[in-house]
Amino acid sequence: MKGHRDLIAWRKAMRLVTDIYRVTRTFPREETYGLTAQVRRAAISVPSNLAEGHGRTSRKEFHQFIAHARGSLVEVETQLEIALNLGHLAKDAAASLLDQASEVGRLINGLMLWAESDADSLTPDS
Repeated sequence: MKGHRDLIAWRKAMRLVTDIYRVTRTFPREETYGLTAQVRRAAISVPSNLAEGHGRTSRKEFHQFIAHARGSLVEVETQLEIALNLGHLAKDAAASLLDQASEVGRLINGLMLWAESDADSLTPDS
């Protein structure tokens, strides 16, 4: 079985986390323990849940962790919109991050479909 690092969704989610960390460095200091910490925590949760789920022994368990990753991704999207509305994030930066999040979401949805299926394959397509 391939490792979690082979999952395209995991790799793209890792890129999203890195980009979110870079962009949130410019958020106001008063947001350090608020929006900055929250969006970072939610972003970290996406690839972390994909990795942990991939390490589980059944598709059912993997599916649960994929669902957690999707929930965290929706949090990230919401928090990016909030940052944009508050003027902490430039429109072009927000659009780029939201596009990345959308792509990760499509990949996560594909993983969910695989995990729900009865396919013979033991690993999802990478």
